[in-house]
Amino acid sequence: MAELAVLDDPRIRAVNEKHGDDHGVNLGKLRALAKRLKTQQELARGLWATGDSAARLLALLVCRPKAFGRDELDVMLREARTPKVHDWLVNYVVKKSPHAEELRVAWSADPDPVVASAGWALTTERVAKKPAGLDLGGLLDVIEAEMKDAPDRLQWAMNHCLAQIGIEHAGHRARALAVGERLEVLKDYPTPPGCTSPYAPVWINEMVSRRDGA
Repeated sequence: MAELAVLDDPRIRAVNEKHGDDHGVNLGKLRALAKRLKTQQELARGLWATGDSAARLLALLVCRPKAFGRDELDVMLREARTPKVHDWLVNYVVKKSPHAEELRVAWSADPDPVVASAGWALTTERVAKKPAGLDLGGLLDVIEAEMKDAPDRLQWAMNHCLAQIGIEHAGHRARALAVGERLEVLKDYPTPPGCTSPYAPVWINEMVSRRDGA
């Protein structure tokens, strides 16, 4: 914790706070610290228990993902209220867990939109890598009915799933494009030069075009 305090930079904290995060540690330096510490599961649990965002990010880098129980991960997700901690927990830990599928189903139906967004993130992972058994048409039904009015983080996660369905599954591409065009979610999102717009129709067409041209 003392090392993390030294690494805290007020300028980085100010930038992060604009995105809803509450830490000021350069992530490159955080990763270097994690590389030095290597995997230490009990240290990870101790760092998580501090409640400090930088400590929790470090915990997610030094933990052993498969060592967490299903209920433990559920509690951790509900405690992870800042975007970066939430994203790293889902992407670096839960996706590698043997409990990922059970949590995906449970979280997707959770009334808390931040928890539900984690369920959609795990669903997007399956759409891309393990689609067997998923009802892609049913997912598009839910997205079409609920994405427009969903809270920001849940809307973003559902939109990513919509785009991934359109990119990866040609048989559902026309409908994914139509849903995106009708809902117009993130159509006007400011996109830096050289980056792909998160507006699903543009995103889908750009990624399919790149792949077909490769």
